[in-house]
Parts: sequence; structure tokens; C-alpha cells
Amino acid sequence: MAKKNDIFSQIQSFRLSGFILTNLGYFLFLGFLAILYIGNAHLAERNVRNIQELQRDIREMRWSFMSLQSENMYNSLRSEVVDRVKDDGLRLHRGKPIKIVVRDEK
Repeated sequence: MAKKNDIFSQIQSFRLSGFILTNLGYFLFLGFLAILYIGNAHLAERNVRNIQELQRDIREMRWSFMSLQSENMYNSLRSEVVDRVKDDGLRLHRGKPIKIVVRDEK
């Protein structure tokens, strides 16, 4: 019985190796497709990480823009401008504007 199992296993291994050799191109093609699939998955994950990083940067820049815009609006109030230029000796004129006319001396 041991010889029959040995002969049977040799025949089966020969058939298996023959099957592999006849279909070697197909197995190589499947391996190539597997490598492409794995590479594509890595590329997609890297793109997702880049998109998330850019979205975080956009969110931070938007917050910065909003805070600067708010600060600019506060600093452009008339009362703030008057308080800032008071130290320079300027004051708010409450009367009518005066028209200055320059005549040419020809």
C-alpha cells in the first residue's frame, strides 16, 4: 500500500506541476493584477490623507480670515478711529466741511 500512495502522490504532483506550467501565464497575470490592486489601494489611501490635511488647512485659514475680518471691522469703527488718532492731535470735526479754493496767479 505504501508504494501505491507514493506512486499516486508522484503522479498527482506531476499533474499539478504540469497544470502550473501550462497555466503559468495566467498565474503571472493574476499576480500582476494583485500587485496593481494593492498599489491602487495605497495610492487611494495617500490621496485621502492629503485631502484630509488640506481640508484641515482650509478650516484653519478660514478661522484666521474670520478673526482678521472681525478685528478689521472693529478697528474701522468711527469711535475706535477717533480714539487712535487723539494722541496724534487730531480731533473729530463737528461742523460743515470747508471748501478750499486755490487760484492760479497767472
